[in-house]
Amino acid sequence: MSKIAIIGATGRAGSQLLEEALRRGHSVTAIARNTSKLAGRPGVKTVDVDVLDAAALEKAVAGHDAVFSAAHFSGIPASAIINPVKKAGVKRLLVVGGAGSLLVAPGVRVIDSPDFPEAYKAEATAGGIFLDTLLQEKELDWTFLSPSAEFVEEARTEKFRLGKDHLLVDANGRSWISFKDYAIAYIDELEKPAHSRQRFTIGY
Repeated sequence: MSKIAIIGATGRAGSQLLEEALRRGHSVTAIARNTSKLAGRPGVKTVDVDVLDAAALEKAVAGHDAVFSAAHFSGIPASAIINPVKKAGVKRLLVVGGAGSLLVAPGVRVIDSPDFPEAYKAEATAGGIFLDTLLQEKELDWTFLSPSAEFVEEARTEKFRLGKDHLLVDANGRSWISFKDYAIAYIDELEKPAHSRQRFTIGY
């Protein structure tokens, strides 16, 4: 079993990664600005950290087998996550990605679509920059898992498809995945790495 740290462990994606990791017997350090709602959970150590405090984040992730980052991209440069993880000596970084950088046609990303919501552009743009930064990263064994266009609070089905760089769409034309099924795929990747230094995606 692995000892993992989850940055952004109280968010929607981070909390489901935590639940799935615990379900499988891993030990988890939950990192967030305020982890009080996770206090006292068996198998969980909580650390309150501002992600932009590099020294505190480095200390919090040191000694782990892998780090998951489920922090929002907007307002947090890639270096704020990558550098402390590297300085702490952790080799694996698994990033909760976004759908904006996925392709819908050759050379056309989701974020480039004319109907892409303006409200999500800053976050999607920052997510694309984070991925580009990882693609230049030579030291870390990183993975970036992009969800489908809709990342939703739905049931755990354990039935989903994996892809690479293209947006996955179901038979009804919908691109979606639940946080719970996303977490299954990502803890699978933790346990049996298949996308080292790669981005992949998940959808129904």
